[in-house]
Amino acid sequence: MAGGAHIETGGRHYEGEVTAFVLITCFVAAMGGLLFGYDLGITGGVTSMEPFLVKFFPTVYKQMLDDSSTNQYCKFDNQLLTLFTSSLYLAALIASFFAATTSRMFGRKPSMFLGGLFFLIGALLNGLAVNVEMLIIGRIFLGFGVGYCNQSVPIYLSEMAPAKIRGALNIGFQMMITLGILGANLINYATSRHKNGWRVSLGLGAVPAILLCVGSLCLEETPNSLIERGQHVKAKTMLQKVRGTNNVDEEYQDLVDASEAASKVENPWKNITQRKYRPQLTFCSLIPFFQQLTGINVIMFYAPVLFTILGFGNDASLMSAVITGGVNVLATFVSVFCVDKFGRRILFLEGGIQMLVCQIVVGVMIGLKFGLNGQGSFNKGEADILLVFICLYVAAFAWSWGPLGWLVPSEICSLEIRAAGQAINVAVNMFFTFGIGQIFLSLLCHLKFGLFFFFGAWVLVMTIFIAFLLPETKNVPVEEMNYVWKSHWFWNKYIPDDSVPPAYNSSKAAP
Repeated sequence: MAGGAHIETGGRHYEGEVTAFVLITCFVAAMGGLLFGYDLGITGGVTSMEPFLVKFFPTVYKQMLDDSSTNQYCKFDNQLLTLFTSSLYLAALIASFFAATTSRMFGRKPSMFLGGLFFLIGALLNGLAVNVEMLIIGRIFLGFGVGYCNQSVPIYLSEMAPAKIRGALNIGFQMMITLGILGANLINYATSRHKNGWRVSLGLGAVPAILLCVGSLCLEETPNSLIERGQHVKAKTMLQKVRGTNNVDEEYQDLVDASEAASKVENPWKNITQRKYRPQLTFCSLIPFFQQLTGINVIMFYAPVLFTILGFGNDASLMSAVITGGVNVLATFVSVFCVDKFGRRILFLEGGIQMLVCQIVVGVMIGLKFGLNGQGSFNKGEADILLVFICLYVAAFAWSWGPLGWLVPSEICSLEIRAAGQAINVAVNMFFTFGIGQIFLSLLCHLKFGLFFFFGAWVLVMTIFIAFLLPETKNVPVEEMNYVWKSHWFWNKYIPDDSVPPAYNSSKAAP
Protein backbone atom coordinates (compact mmCIF):
# COMPACT_ATOMS: atom_id res chain seq x y z
CA MET A 1 0.00 0.00 0.00
CA ALA A 2 1.01 3.56 -0.74
CA GLY A 3 4.27 4.67 -2.16
CA GLY A 4 7.78 5.04 -0.84
CA ALA A 5 8.45 7.70 1.74
CA HIS A 6 11.98 9.10 1.64
CA ILE A 7 12.56 10.69 5.01
CA GLU A 8 15.22 13.30 5.56
CA THR A 9 16.24 14.88 8.82
CA GLY A 10 19.58 16.09 10.03
CA GLY A 11 21.35 14.33 7.18
CA ARG A 12 19.56 11.00 7.80
CA HIS A 13 17.76 9.16 5.00
CA TYR A 14 15.49 6.27 5.99
CA GLU A 15 13.99 4.27 3.16
CA GLY A 16 10.61 2.67 3.52
CA GLU A 17 7.01 2.43 2.43
CA VAL A 18 3.73 2.92 4.22
CA THR A 19 2.80 -0.75 4.30
CA ALA A 20 -0.56 -2.41 4.88
CA PHE A 21 1.04 -4.26 7.79
CA VAL A 22 1.87 -0.97 9.56
CA LEU A 23 -1.59 0.49 8.98
CA ILE A 24 -3.39 -2.61 10.26
CA THR A 25 -1.04 -2.98 13.22
CA CYS A 26 -1.47 0.66 14.25
CA PHE A 27 -5.25 0.41 13.84
CA VAL A 28 -5.42 -2.58 16.19
CA ALA A 29 -3.13 -0.94 18.76
CA ALA A 30 -5.06 2.33 18.62
CA MET A 31 -8.13 0.45 19.88
CA GLY A 32 -6.65 1.07 23.32
CA GLY A 33 -8.12 4.55 22.96
CA LEU A 34 -11.63 3.08 22.84
CA LEU A 35 -11.35 2.22 26.53
CA PHE A 36 -10.54 5.75 27.64
CA GLY A 37 -13.09 7.27 25.28
CA TYR A 38 -15.87 4.89 26.25
CA ASP A 39 -15.41 5.70 29.90
CA LEU A 40 -15.30 9.46 29.26
CA GLY A 41 -18.57 9.25 27.35
CA ILE A 42 -20.44 6.74 29.47
CA THR A 43 -19.86 8.19 32.92
CA GLY A 44 -21.57 11.54 32.48
CA GLY A 45 -24.62 9.93 30.91
CA VAL A 46 -24.95 7.33 33.64
CA THR A 47 -24.67 9.92 36.40
CA SER A 48 -27.60 11.81 34.86
CA MET A 49 -29.86 8.70 34.80
CA GLU A 50 -32.49 8.81 37.53
CA PRO A 51 -32.50 5.04 38.37
CA PHE A 52 -28.72 5.17 38.87
CA LEU A 53 -28.94 8.23 41.13
CA VAL A 54 -31.85 6.77 43.11
CA LYS A 55 -29.94 3.54 43.79
CA PHE A 56 -26.48 4.90 44.58
CA PHE A 57 -26.78 8.65 45.18
CA PRO A 58 -30.28 9.33 46.58
CA THR A 59 -29.24 12.63 48.20
CA VAL A 60 -28.15 13.96 44.80
CA TYR A 61 -31.45 12.85 43.28
CA LYS A 62 -33.42 14.55 46.06
CA GLN A 63 -31.35 17.72 45.65
CA MET A 64 -31.91 17.64 41.88
CA LEU A 65 -35.71 17.49 42.37
CA ASP A 66 -35.78 20.21 44.99
CA ASP A 67 -35.35 23.14 42.58
CA SER A 68 -36.66 25.61 45.14
CA SER A 69 -33.77 25.06 47.55
CA THR A 70 -30.82 25.28 45.17
CA ASN A 71 -29.74 27.17 42.09
CA GLN A 72 -28.96 25.52 38.75
CA TYR A 73 -25.20 25.85 39.20
CA CYS A 74 -25.22 23.68 42.34
CA LYS A 75 -27.73 21.03 41.26
CA PHE A 76 -25.27 18.11 41.15
CA ASP A 77 -22.63 19.32 43.64
CA ASN A 78 -21.82 16.14 45.59
CA GLN A 79 -18.33 14.87 46.45
CA LEU A 80 -19.32 11.18 46.49
CA LEU A 81 -20.78 11.48 43.00
CA THR A 82 -17.65 13.17 41.69
CA LEU A 83 -15.50 10.56 43.46
CA PHE A 84 -17.30 7.89 41.42
CA THR A 85 -16.32 9.75 38.26
CA SER A 86 -12.78 10.79 39.15
CA SER A 87 -11.52 7.76 41.13
CA LEU A 88 -10.65 6.09 37.83
CA TYR A 89 -8.07 8.75 37.04
CA LEU A 90 -6.30 8.45 40.37
CA ALA A 91 -5.98 4.71 39.76
CA ALA A 92 -4.71 5.40 36.22
CA LEU A 93 -2.06 7.74 37.62
CA ILE A 94 -0.70 5.02 39.90
CA ALA A 95 -0.93 2.35 37.19
CA SER A 96 1.04 4.42 34.68
CA PHE A 97 4.25 4.01 36.71
CA PHE A 98 3.85 0.22 36.86
CA ALA A 99 3.00 0.26 33.15
CA ALA A 100 6.28 2.05 32.37
CA THR A 101 8.26 -0.77 33.99
CA THR A 102 6.15 -3.46 32.30
CA SER A 103 6.57 -1.76 28.92
CA ARG A 104 10.34 -1.43 29.30
CA MET A 105 11.05 -4.93 30.66
CA PHE A 106 8.48 -7.05 28.83
CA GLY A 107 7.46 -5.00 25.81
CA ARG A 108 4.57 -2.80 24.67
CA LYS A 109 2.25 -5.74 23.88
CA PRO A 110 1.94 -7.07 27.46
CA SER A 111 1.11 -3.58 28.71
CA MET A 112 -1.73 -3.28 26.20
CA PHE A 113 -3.05 -6.75 27.08
CA LEU A 114 -3.00 -5.99 30.80
CA GLY A 115 -4.76 -2.70 30.12
CA GLY A 116 -7.57 -4.53 28.34
CA LEU A 117 -7.79 -7.17 31.08
CA PHE A 118 -8.02 -4.63 33.92
CA PHE A 119 -10.67 -2.67 32.03
CA LEU A 120 -12.67 -5.85 31.42
CA ILE A 121 -12.74 -6.66 35.15
CA GLY A 122 -13.74 -3.10 36.00
CA ALA A 123 -16.55 -3.00 33.44
CA LEU A 124 -18.02 -6.25 34.77
CA LEU A 125 -17.83 -5.04 38.38
CA ASN A 126 -19.59 -1.80 37.46
CA GLY A 127 -22.27 -3.48 35.42
CA LEU A 128 -23.05 -5.88 38.29
CA ALA A 129 -22.60 -3.35 41.11
CA VAL A 130 -24.95 -3.55 44.11
CA ASN A 131 -23.45 -0.73 46.21
CA VAL A 132 -21.23 2.35 45.92
CA GLU A 133 -18.17 0.45 47.19
CA MET A 134 -18.45 -2.07 44.35
CA LEU A 135 -18.84 0.79 41.88
CA ILE A 136 -15.68 2.51 43.06
CA ILE A 137 -13.64 -0.73 43.14
CA GLY A 138 -14.75 -1.29 39.56
CA ARG A 139 -13.69 2.24 38.70
CA ILE A 140 -10.25 1.55 40.16
CA PHE A 141 -9.82 -1.49 37.88
CA LEU A 142 -10.99 0.63 34.94
CA GLY A 143 -8.35 3.15 35.95
CA PHE A 144 -5.62 0.51 35.93
CA GLY A 145 -6.73 -0.38 32.40
CA VAL A 146 -6.68 3.23 31.22
CA GLY A 147 -3.27 3.83 32.84
CA TYR A 148 -1.68 0.84 31.12
CA CYS A 149 -3.21 1.62 27.72
CA ASN A 150 -2.47 5.33 27.75
CA GLN A 151 1.14 4.61 28.66
CA SER A 152 1.85 1.90 26.09
CA VAL A 153 -0.33 2.64 23.04
CA PRO A 154 1.08 6.08 22.05
CA ILE A 155 4.64 4.75 22.39
CA TYR A 156 3.76 1.68 20.29
CA LEU A 157 2.25 3.85 17.56
CA SER A 158 5.19 6.28 17.50
CA GLU A 159 7.72 3.44 17.27
CA MET A 160 5.87 1.51 14.56
CA ALA A 161 5.00 4.42 12.28
CA PRO A 162 7.31 5.86 9.62
CA ALA A 163 8.27 9.42 10.55
CA LYS A 164 6.46 10.86 7.51
CA ILE A 165 3.04 9.71 8.74
CA ARG A 166 3.76 9.23 12.43
CA GLY A 167 1.43 12.06 13.37
CA ALA A 168 -1.53 10.66 11.46
CA LEU A 169 -1.06 7.11 12.76
CA ASN A 170 -0.50 8.25 16.35
CA ILE A 171 -3.68 10.33 16.16
CA GLY A 172 -5.45 7.03 15.53
CA PHE A 173 -5.31 6.72 19.33
CA GLN A 174 -7.22 10.00 19.75
CA MET A 175 -9.60 8.98 16.96
CA MET A 176 -10.47 5.84 18.91
CA ILE A 177 -10.99 7.95 22.04
CA THR A 178 -13.50 10.11 20.15
CA LEU A 179 -15.25 7.05 18.69
CA GLY A 180 -15.45 5.59 22.19
CA ILE A 181 -17.04 8.81 23.46
CA LEU A 182 -19.56 8.90 20.59
CA GLY A 183 -20.44 5.21 20.98
CA ALA A 184 -20.93 5.69 24.71
CA ASN A 185 -23.19 8.71 24.15
CA LEU A 186 -25.35 6.74 21.71
CA ILE A 187 -25.58 3.83 24.15
CA ASN A 188 -26.56 6.18 26.97
CA TYR A 189 -29.26 7.70 24.79
CA ALA A 190 -30.63 4.23 23.98
CA THR A 191 -30.56 2.92 27.57
CA SER A 192 -31.63 6.07 29.44
CA ARG A 193 -35.35 5.15 29.48
CA HIS A 194 -34.81 1.70 30.97
CA LYS A 195 -34.70 1.02 34.69
CA ASN A 196 -31.45 -0.94 34.50
CA GLY A 197 -30.11 0.90 31.48
CA TRP A 198 -27.16 2.11 33.53
CA ARG A 199 -26.05 -1.51 34.01
CA VAL A 200 -26.03 -2.03 30.25
CA SER A 201 -24.10 1.20 29.70
CA LEU A 202 -21.43 0.36 32.27
CA GLY A 203 -21.24 -3.35 31.44
CA LEU A 204 -20.76 -2.78 27.71
CA GLY A 205 -17.34 -1.38 28.54
CA ALA A 206 -16.32 -5.05 28.43
CA VAL A 207 -16.65 -5.01 24.61
CA PRO A 208 -13.73 -2.65 23.78
CA ALA A 209 -11.72 -4.35 26.54
CA ILE A 210 -12.17 -7.77 24.91
CA LEU A 211 -11.32 -6.31 21.48
CA LEU A 212 -8.06 -4.90 22.85
CA CYS A 213 -7.11 -8.12 24.68
CA VAL A 214 -7.63 -10.22 21.56
CA GLY A 215 -6.05 -7.61 19.29
CA SER A 216 -2.94 -7.21 21.42
CA LEU A 217 -2.29 -10.97 21.23
CA CYS A 218 -2.19 -10.67 17.42
CA LEU A 219 0.19 -7.70 17.32
CA GLU A 220 3.92 -7.81 16.67
CA GLU A 221 6.34 -6.11 19.06
CA THR A 222 8.05 -2.90 17.92
CA PRO A 223 11.66 -3.07 16.64
CA ASN A 224 12.68 -0.57 19.33
CA SER A 225 11.33 -2.75 22.12
CA LEU A 226 12.91 -5.91 20.67
CA ILE A 227 16.33 -4.23 20.50
CA GLU A 228 15.85 -2.86 24.00
CA ARG A 229 15.39 -6.44 25.24
CA GLY A 230 18.32 -7.90 23.26
CA GLN A 231 16.40 -9.58 20.41
CA HIS A 232 18.45 -7.98 17.62
CA VAL A 233 17.90 -10.46 14.79
CA LYS A 234 14.15 -10.48 15.32
CA ALA A 235 14.20 -6.69 15.56
CA LYS A 236 15.89 -6.25 12.17
CA THR A 237 13.48 -8.67 10.55
CA MET A 238 10.56 -6.80 12.08
CA LEU A 239 11.96 -3.43 10.93
CA GLN A 240 12.20 -4.78 7.37
CA LYS A 241 8.60 -5.97 7.60
CA VAL A 242 7.40 -2.67 9.06
CA ARG A 243 9.19 -0.52 6.46
CA GLY A 244 8.47 -2.79 3.50
CA THR A 245 12.10 -2.91 2.37
CA ASN A 246 15.26 -4.89 3.12
CA ASN A 247 17.40 -1.75 3.07
CA VAL A 248 16.98 -0.72 6.72
CA ASP A 249 20.61 -0.87 7.82
CA GLU A 250 20.98 2.82 8.64
CA GLU A 251 17.73 3.07 10.62
CA TYR A 252 18.46 -0.23 12.35
CA GLN A 253 21.92 0.97 13.39
CA ASP A 254 20.44 4.20 14.77
CA LEU A 255 18.00 2.16 16.84
CA VAL A 256 20.83 -0.06 18.12
CA ASP A 257 22.94 2.98 19.01
CA ALA A 258 20.02 4.50 20.86
CA SER A 259 19.39 1.26 22.70
CA GLU A 260 23.04 0.96 23.73
CA ALA A 261 22.95 4.50 25.08
CA ALA A 262 19.73 3.66 26.90
CA SER A 263 21.20 0.49 28.41
CA LYS A 264 23.84 2.54 30.19
CA VAL A 265 21.13 4.39 32.06
CA GLU A 266 20.54 2.67 35.38
CA ASN A 267 17.61 4.81 36.48
CA PRO A 268 15.49 6.40 33.72
CA TRP A 269 13.44 8.30 36.33
CA LYS A 270 16.55 10.01 37.65
CA ASN A 271 17.96 10.36 34.15
CA ILE A 272 15.03 12.36 32.78
CA THR A 273 15.69 15.05 35.39
CA GLN A 274 19.16 15.73 33.93
CA ARG A 275 19.69 19.11 32.30
CA LYS A 276 20.02 17.68 28.77
CA TYR A 277 16.50 16.23 29.02
CA ARG A 278 14.93 19.47 30.25
CA PRO A 279 12.88 19.99 27.05
CA GLN A 280 11.40 16.48 27.23
CA LEU A 281 10.62 16.74 30.95
CA THR A 282 9.03 20.15 30.42
CA PHE A 283 6.71 19.04 27.62
CA CYS A 284 5.89 15.63 29.13
CA SER A 285 4.76 17.49 32.26
CA LEU A 286 3.17 20.67 30.93
CA ILE A 287 1.36 19.40 27.83
CA PRO A 288 -0.87 16.98 29.80
CA PHE A 289 -1.27 19.63 32.53
CA PHE A 290 -2.46 22.18 29.99
CA GLN A 291 -4.57 19.60 28.15
CA GLN A 292 -6.73 19.13 31.23
CA LEU A 293 -6.94 22.86 31.87
CA THR A 294 -8.62 23.35 28.50
CA GLY A 295 -11.63 22.03 30.41
CA ILE A 296 -12.44 19.44 27.75
CA ASN A 297 -12.79 16.34 29.89
CA VAL A 298 -15.22 17.98 32.27
CA ILE A 299 -17.23 19.03 29.22
CA MET A 300 -17.16 15.50 27.79
CA PHE A 301 -17.85 13.39 30.86
CA TYR A 302 -20.20 15.89 32.48
CA ALA A 303 -21.85 16.91 29.18
CA PRO A 304 -25.30 15.41 29.91
CA VAL A 305 -25.22 16.81 33.46
CA LEU A 306 -24.08 20.22 32.18
CA PHE A 307 -26.77 20.35 29.49
CA THR A 308 -29.38 19.30 32.07
CA ILE A 309 -28.22 22.13 34.35
CA LEU A 310 -28.56 24.54 31.43
CA GLY A 311 -32.19 23.53 30.97
CA PHE A 312 -32.02 21.17 27.98
CA GLY A 313 -34.10 18.43 29.67
CA ASN A 314 -32.94 14.84 30.20
CA ASP A 315 -33.43 13.44 26.66
CA ALA A 316 -32.31 16.67 25.03
CA SER A 317 -29.18 16.76 27.19
CA LEU A 318 -28.20 13.23 26.18
CA MET A 319 -28.82 14.01 22.51
CA SER A 320 -26.75 17.19 22.82
CA ALA A 321 -23.93 15.05 24.23
CA VAL A 322 -24.29 12.75 21.20
CA ILE A 323 -24.00 15.79 18.91
CA THR A 324 -20.82 17.05 20.62
CA GLY A 325 -19.44 13.49 20.49
CA GLY A 326 -20.07 13.36 16.73
CA VAL A 327 -18.36 16.72 16.25
CA ASN A 328 -15.42 15.38 18.26
CA VAL A 329 -15.01 12.43 15.87
CA LEU A 330 -15.35 14.46 12.67
CA ALA A 331 -12.98 17.20 13.84
CA THR A 332 -10.31 14.63 14.74
CA PHE A 333 -10.13 13.75 11.03
CA VAL A 334 -8.93 17.31 10.40
CA SER A 335 -5.93 16.60 12.58
CA VAL A 336 -5.28 13.23 10.90
CA PHE A 337 -5.04 14.87 7.47
CA CYS A 338 -3.27 18.06 8.56
CA VAL A 339 -0.78 17.11 11.27
CA ASP A 340 1.93 15.73 8.96
CA LYS A 341 1.26 18.30 6.23
CA PHE A 342 1.06 21.55 8.19
CA GLY A 343 2.72 20.45 11.43
CA ARG A 344 1.91 20.36 15.13
CA ARG A 345 2.37 24.04 15.97
CA ILE A 346 -0.24 25.49 13.62
CA LEU A 347 -2.90 23.09 14.93
CA PHE A 348 -2.01 23.93 18.54
CA LEU A 349 -2.19 27.68 17.89
CA GLU A 350 -5.38 27.76 15.80
CA GLY A 351 -7.13 25.39 18.18
CA GLY A 352 -6.14 27.47 21.19
CA ILE A 353 -7.48 30.71 19.70
CA GLN A 354 -10.76 29.07 18.67
CA MET A 355 -11.25 27.46 22.11
CA LEU A 356 -10.60 30.79 23.84
CA VAL A 357 -13.21 32.62 21.75
CA CYS A 358 -15.80 29.88 22.30
CA GLN A 359 -15.25 29.77 26.06
CA ILE A 360 -15.70 33.54 26.32
CA VAL A 361 -18.94 33.39 24.32
CA VAL A 362 -20.33 30.46 26.35
CA GLY A 363 -19.38 32.15 29.63
CA VAL A 364 -21.04 35.41 28.59
CA MET A 365 -24.23 33.63 27.44
CA ILE A 366 -24.56 31.64 30.67
CA GLY A 367 -23.74 34.71 32.76
CA LEU A 368 -26.37 36.85 31.05
CA LYS A 369 -29.05 34.17 31.38
CA PHE A 370 -28.32 32.69 34.83
CA GLY A 371 -26.48 35.55 36.51
CA LEU A 372 -25.01 34.93 39.96
CA ASN A 373 -28.07 33.34 41.54
CA GLY A 374 -28.33 30.48 39.02
CA GLN A 375 -31.98 31.15 38.26
CA GLY A 376 -33.02 31.01 34.63
CA SER A 377 -33.21 28.86 31.52
CA PHE A 378 -32.51 29.03 27.80
CA ASN A 379 -35.21 29.16 25.16
CA LYS A 380 -34.77 26.88 22.15
CA GLY A 381 -32.99 29.44 20.00
CA GLU A 382 -30.56 30.39 22.74
CA ALA A 383 -29.92 26.73 23.59
CA ASP A 384 -29.12 26.02 19.94
CA ILE A 385 -26.63 28.92 19.80
CA LEU A 386 -24.99 27.70 23.01
CA LEU A 387 -24.72 24.19 21.60
CA VAL A 388 -23.10 25.53 18.40
CA PHE A 389 -20.37 27.31 20.36
CA ILE A 390 -19.77 24.28 22.59
CA CYS A 391 -19.45 22.19 19.41
CA LEU A 392 -16.98 24.70 17.93
CA TYR A 393 -15.00 24.48 21.17
CA VAL A 394 -15.02 20.67 21.04
CA ALA A 395 -13.96 20.76 17.37
CA ALA A 396 -11.02 23.05 18.13
CA PHE A 397 -9.86 20.73 20.89
CA ALA A 398 -10.34 17.66 18.69
CA TRP A 399 -7.89 18.86 16.06
CA SER A 400 -5.38 20.41 18.46
CA TRP A 401 -4.86 19.66 22.15
CA GLY A 402 -6.78 16.38 21.99
CA PRO A 403 -4.59 14.34 19.62
CA LEU A 404 -1.42 16.42 19.97
CA GLY A 405 -1.51 16.12 23.76
CA TRP A 406 -0.77 12.42 23.27
CA LEU A 407 1.29 12.63 20.08
CA VAL A 408 3.96 15.18 21.02
CA PRO A 409 5.06 13.70 24.38
CA SER A 410 5.23 10.21 22.84
CA GLU A 411 7.48 11.29 19.96
CA ILE A 412 9.98 13.66 21.61
CA CYS A 413 11.69 11.28 24.07
CA SER A 414 14.77 9.25 23.15
CA LEU A 415 14.71 5.56 24.02
CA GLU A 416 16.56 5.82 27.33
CA ILE A 417 13.85 8.06 28.81
CA ARG A 418 10.85 7.09 26.64
CA ALA A 419 9.04 4.88 29.15
CA ALA A 420 9.65 7.36 31.97
CA GLY A 421 8.59 10.31 29.82
CA GLN A 422 5.35 8.67 28.74
CA ALA A 423 4.63 7.56 32.32
CA ILE A 424 5.03 11.17 33.46
CA ASN A 425 2.75 12.29 30.62
CA VAL A 426 0.02 9.82 31.64
CA ALA A 427 0.46 10.42 35.37
CA VAL A 428 0.21 14.22 35.06
CA ASN A 429 -2.77 13.84 32.71
CA MET A 430 -4.58 11.48 35.06
CA PHE A 431 -3.73 13.51 38.18
CA PHE A 432 -5.25 16.67 36.79
CA THR A 433 -8.16 14.78 35.21
CA PHE A 434 -8.83 13.39 38.69
CA GLY A 435 -8.39 16.74 40.41
CA ILE A 436 -10.46 18.79 38.00
CA GLY A 437 -13.08 16.06 37.72
CA GLN A 438 -13.35 15.91 41.50
CA ILE A 439 -13.83 19.64 41.94
CA PHE A 440 -15.62 20.58 38.70
CA LEU A 441 -19.16 20.50 40.04
CA SER A 442 -18.05 22.42 43.12
CA LEU A 443 -16.23 24.94 40.91
CA LEU A 444 -19.38 25.32 38.81
CA CYS A 445 -21.37 25.88 42.01
CA HIS A 446 -18.98 28.55 43.34
CA LEU A 447 -17.47 30.17 40.23
CA LYS A 448 -20.72 29.88 38.27
CA PHE A 449 -20.36 31.16 34.68
CA GLY A 450 -16.88 32.41 35.63
CA LEU A 451 -15.69 28.79 35.35
CA PHE A 452 -15.59 29.14 31.57
CA PHE A 453 -13.47 32.30 31.89
CA PHE A 454 -11.19 30.36 34.27
CA PHE A 455 -10.54 27.69 31.64
CA GLY A 456 -10.31 30.37 28.94
CA ALA A 457 -7.51 32.14 30.82
CA TRP A 458 -5.54 28.89 30.94
CA VAL A 459 -6.09 28.36 27.20
CA LEU A 460 -4.52 31.78 26.61
CA VAL A 461 -1.50 30.84 28.75
CA MET A 462 -0.97 27.49 27.01
CA THR A 463 -1.29 29.03 23.55
CA ILE A 464 1.46 31.54 24.37
CA PHE A 465 3.57 28.68 25.80
CA ILE A 466 3.28 26.72 22.54
CA ALA A 467 3.97 29.78 20.38
CA PHE A 468 7.30 30.50 22.04
CA LEU A 469 8.63 27.14 23.26
CA LEU A 470 7.43 24.23 21.11
CA PRO A 471 9.57 23.53 18.02
CA GLU A 472 8.06 21.77 15.01
CA THR A 473 8.50 17.98 15.12
CA LYS A 474 6.72 16.80 11.98
CA ASN A 475 8.58 14.27 9.78
CA VAL A 476 11.42 13.93 12.34
CA PRO A 477 12.39 10.31 13.22
CA VAL A 478 11.93 9.72 16.95
CA GLU A 479 15.63 8.90 17.45
CA GLU A 480 16.66 12.19 15.76
CA MET A 481 14.77 14.64 18.01
CA ASN A 482 17.95 16.14 19.49
CA TYR A 483 18.44 17.93 16.16
CA VAL A 484 15.19 19.76 16.85
CA TRP A 485 16.11 20.82 20.38
CA LYS A 486 19.63 21.84 19.37
CA SER A 487 18.19 24.11 16.67
CA HIS A 488 15.68 25.85 18.94
CA TRP A 489 16.40 29.38 20.19
CA PHE A 490 15.59 28.54 23.82
CA TRP A 491 16.29 24.81 24.26
CA ASN A 492 19.67 24.68 22.47
CA LYS A 493 21.53 25.75 25.61
CA TYR A 494 20.36 22.59 27.38
CA ILE A 495 21.55 20.16 24.68
CA PRO A 496 25.28 19.29 24.81
CA ASP A 497 27.16 19.04 21.53
CA ASP A 498 27.82 15.32 22.01
CA SER A 499 24.06 14.65 22.00
CA VAL A 500 23.87 15.20 18.24
CA PRO A 501 26.03 13.58 15.53
CA PRO A 502 29.21 15.39 14.46
CA ALA A 503 27.68 16.17 11.05
CA TYR A 504 25.18 18.47 12.73
CA ASN A 505 27.81 20.44 14.66
CA SER A 506 29.97 20.73 11.54
CA SER A 507 27.05 22.12 9.57
CA LYS A 508 26.33 24.64 12.33
CA ALA A 509 29.94 25.80 12.26
CA ALA A 510 30.02 26.12 8.46
CA PRO A 511 29.70 29.65 7.03
